[in-house]
Amino acid sequence: MTEFSIATPHHRLKGYLATPQGVGPWPGVIVLHDIFGLTDVTRGHADWLAKEGYLAVAPDLFSWGGRLRCIRALMVDLSARKGAAFDDVDAIRQWLESRQDCTGKSGVIGFCATGGFAILLAAGHGFSAVAPNYGQVPNDIDAILEGACPMVASFGGRDWTLKGAAARLNGALERHQIDHDVKEYPDAGHSFLDDLKGLVGVLGVVLRAGYKNRDAADARGRIRAFFARHLA
Repeated sequence: MTEFSIATPHHRLKGYLATPQGVGPWPGVIVLHDIFGLTDVTRGHADWLAKEGYLAVAPDLFSWGGRLRCIRALMVDLSARKGAAFDDVDAIRQWLESRQDCTGKSGVIGFCATGGFAILLAAGHGFSAVAPNYGQVPNDIDAILEGACPMVASFGGRDWTLKGAAARLNGALERHQIDHDVKEYPDAGHSFLDDLKGLVGVLGVVLRAGYKNRDAADARGRIRAFFARHLA
């Protein structure tokens, strides 16, 4: 597990690289952090993916400037569905796939704000599979999914911020005949895959967010199986 730095067309980004044991090459996965940045929670997601045999890279999308400036820029780009954030991820994917220890196939996984980002990356960005978790589903999801890659998505039934999102996403994927696995966990809230602590954990209580061990284990198993099918 190592830290790295990469130059993109717009920025120089720091990040965390988790490498599987043994001899590669391995499929790659880009792990996009949530609005709190590259925390130990995100590094943990990269670590479990590496244990499953994926070269997992977690870029710090907020490492090029002040945190508030970076968050604002990311939100603007996601709203516009283009911009430096998309170019950064494209550059990281190209860097990852060109490594000798990568098979040349990659997926992306995102959480919360970057769960929505992962949905937007499903078409036209070269990924073989995407895994959005409790991400915002755009109102024009059918247009977004034109030409999209396979998708495995997870939502919490108690997440009041995303009421009905799982059903809308599932319906759109079915209409486009895209291979998918969408599941809503009735007893889970927002961020149920994240073992949140400290101030973040306090905020989680307010937002009905929190780690759900059984649901998190099931979601990880579904992601593992889906990535194995599409990235192997």
